[in-house]
Amino acid sequence: MKKKILPALVIVLVLIQFFHPEKNTADGVQPNDISKVYPVSVEAQHILTASCYDCHSNNTVYPWYNSIQPVAWWLNNHVEEGKRELNFNEFATYAPARQYKKMEELKEQIDEDEMPLSSYTLIHRDAILSEADKKILIRLSESVRDSLEAHYPADSLVIKKRS
Repeated sequence: MKKKILPALVIVLVLIQFFHPEKNTADGVQPNDISKVYPVSVEAQHILTASCYDCHSNNTVYPWYNSIQPVAWWLNNHVEEGKRELNFNEFATYAPARQYKKMEELKEQIDEDEMPLSSYTLIHRDAILSEADKKILIRLSESVRDSLEAHYPADSLVIKKRS
């Protein structure tokens, strides 16, 4: 039995190397990026690029091990899930209430050290947020929320619960 399972497993591992998900890459300036509708400091943009954009934008910088299956599928799942949750390159397309909520969540996740994921920072050491980085991103979050509060009625910044 074991003599049949091992060769079959090797064959499956070889075959899946020919199937890769489409890469998350976009060329040029993203017209709906958060920086197109809100002031984003150079420092904040640098932090977003280094610590957030691989999973939360339309452009992922892939590591060498993305060429190996099933790792590529696993990474693709993380990127797709991250983009569904928050895509900084599509931020301007979000309704004001969603923008507001995402900035609240950004602050919470930074405060609770939930982002970036430890599985990401294990290899991407430059993505680890320093206390100064955290303060810059929290200021960005507060600035966006303040801007939204200045331009929209408070009740329009609350996501309505579906019944």
